[in-house]
Amino acid sequence: MPYDHTIKVAGTFDETMEAVRHALADQGFGILTEIDVRATLKAKLDHDMEPYLILGACNPPLARQALDADRSIGLLLPCNVVVRTEGDQVIVQAIDPATTVTLTGVDAMAPVADEAARRLDAALATVAEGSA
Repeated sequence: MPYDHTIKVAGTFDETMEAVRHALADQGFGILTEIDVRATLKAKLDHDMEPYLILGACNPPLARQALDADRSIGLLLPCNVVVRTEGDQVIVQAIDPATTVTLTGVDAMAPVADEAARRLDAALATVAEGSA
């Protein structure tokens, strides 16, 4: 089962990161966490890898609805968005919120997941259009 929504864009990693931040904000998502995997693995393991950033994106009204439906959903929050390079392309991946419904089995999560997916897909579409 696919658990991501993925786009590949032209442009630099930094340009794409900026576009992703703006597109997420336009859809009501704030960035709660930011993990620079490349820097962490270099510092902890002296391992070199391509740029790889994990953004923990949160839309507060959707998070509240999800928590009202299932208090344990916090284990699956926030919505992770990955920006990474692969060759000369930048890959942007967002978690498929439908995964939360599948994993929890809580039917009340479906409308929340649908709205989160709509917003994440709109953000990805904005980034993809901007790179074309």
